[in-house]
Amino acid sequence: MATETIDKNQEVLKGGEFIVRDARPEDIFIPEEINEEQQMILQTVRDFVAQVGDKGGKLEYQPQLLEQAGELGLVGAHIPEEYGGMGLDTNTNTVLGEALGHIGGGFTTTFAAHIGIGMLPIYYFGTEEQKKKYLPKLCTGEWKASYCLTEPGSGSDALAAKTRADLSEDGKHYIINGQKMWISNAGFADIFIVFAKVNGEQFSAFIVPRESEGLTLGPEEKKMGIKGSSTRQVFFENVKVPVENLLGEIGKGHKIAFSVLNIGRFKLGLMCSGAGQRCIDISTRYANERIQFGVPISSFGAIKFKLAEQAIRNFALQSAVYRVSDLLQDKTHKLMEEGMAHSDAQQHAAEAYSIESAIIKVAGSEVLDYLVDEMVQIHGGYGYSEEYPAAEAYRDARINRIYEGTNEINRLLMVKQLLKKAMKGELDLTGPAWAVQKELASMPSFEQPSGKYGHEHKAVKDFKKIILMVAGAAAKMQMDGQLDLTTEQEIVMNVADMMIDLYLAESLLLRVEKLDGRSDKPVRQEVYDAMLKVFFTDAQARIHKSASDALMSFAEGDLLKTFLMGLKRFTKYPPVNVKDERRKVANALIEANGFCF
Repeated sequence: MATETIDKNQEVLKGGEFIVRDARPEDIFIPEEINEEQQMILQTVRDFVAQVGDKGGKLEYQPQLLEQAGELGLVGAHIPEEYGGMGLDTNTNTVLGEALGHIGGGFTTTFAAHIGIGMLPIYYFGTEEQKKKYLPKLCTGEWKASYCLTEPGSGSDALAAKTRADLSEDGKHYIINGQKMWISNAGFADIFIVFAKVNGEQFSAFIVPRESEGLTLGPEEKKMGIKGSSTRQVFFENVKVPVENLLGEIGKGHKIAFSVLNIGRFKLGLMCSGAGQRCIDISTRYANERIQFGVPISSFGAIKFKLAEQAIRNFALQSAVYRVSDLLQDKTHKLMEEGMAHSDAQQHAAEAYSIESAIIKVAGSEVLDYLVDEMVQIHGGYGYSEEYPAAEAYRDARINRIYEGTNEINRLLMVKQLLKKAMKGELDLTGPAWAVQKELASMPSFEQPSGKYGHEHKAVKDFKKIILMVAGAAAKMQMDGQLDLTTEQEIVMNVADMMIDLYLAESLLLRVEKLDGRSDKPVRQEVYDAMLKVFFTDAQARIHKSASDALMSFAEGDLLKTFLMGLKRFTKYPPVNVKDERRKVANALIEANGFCF
């Protein structure tokens, strides 16, 4: 089989194509490569984050903070200058978003809801008049935006919404009636993006001003976390909305909803990466300051394990985030060169990499959950006290696995999209999957990989073979009527977990390999190599578990034995002294007193 390497003159990887093709270090963008302009933006954001302090966790400051971010150009950074923004490219917005993730409390939710699901529906689907009317004031933060999709009876199944919009007798207004819940920014929003069914049937979107008669709000929700963000129910009782406030086309609301969620998932994972760095900073500083038995607790092996694992997981996540950012940017630029408008190009790029964005969302939210949990543990009893930052961070992180599509929905989505691309002929999975089957029937090769990172490159190829073996066998059984993957969701989740581990492992390898030989990196290369070895060791174990669970769910007898033998063949990453390698990472953190990568 196997995977082919991209030639410099070839097109960059298509969405989902990482399963069957390899990338090279020169094909990706890494944080260590940010340019002078991006450094200036980064410093602006860091100054803003320092200025925010603990206000990010307090509800009363949210409108003010959004306006301050708007004055700095941060709110409209992703919107072209003609509509009041700064028109920064995707990678620069990624640098910006990651740095904003360092803010604690609910402000990241406030900010993300405003610039993403609040503004992008207008930018992507609005008429020229709508864009010029709303975007400039949304870019400055003078107007705040909110997004009304979820209802008491429709969450993941958004199209089950009951809110309806009926055309008035004079044809000048839509009359909206219904209820929305879990609406971020509702308490201070000036503009609501509202989804309703025209005549109770055609799912559509509308721009609804705050002052509209009949629009009322429920009280602030009492939430587990992100208490600094505003979350309310929104009620519509005969709300008259001018027909010119219809957003996009009647009956095409699903396109608007799903398009903005694609990029929203990426940005959520991106901000989780930034929040993770803050967690590592806090954990390391506390471990260095806390004295027990006459020494800092950072000198204990058990604590070093936690610090190192925090850094390794977040470094791998960050590597994947910047890799996807670069794919989104390259795709946007290419489409614009072909004559597509910037708004359409951004939307199509996000759709093209919906699989990768779902991976970033799931990985980001789950890595951050691990980090905050270990941050509490490192703090011990103080981690359970609201006097220390660990407790708030722990509560705030939990929502990330739920909104922008639950992690379960995103796992199902990434596999569904992968198979859909294959069925439409956009992605050749069949050829590589058959190549794996032929390899299983042949004698194994005992040739050892060459080069400094030869074992890691072989492991990546083997991870891909495992996914093709499992997914290919399951898909064939479904085609033969022996399996229904729509009901056997556990198998799909196993495949999704392998895809996530593969993507993070390959992204981490490409970054570490690209850093090798650079003289401007903040720590010694052996520390990056240590992170790589530990992550690959653990990723292989997780992939083996996911694959065996899936295979034993649908195969049996000799067929199962063949697959399990193949799985053993494809999990040959050499043994690693993970204790020593983790200590290299931990010692670098302890010496730097925080995240130093």
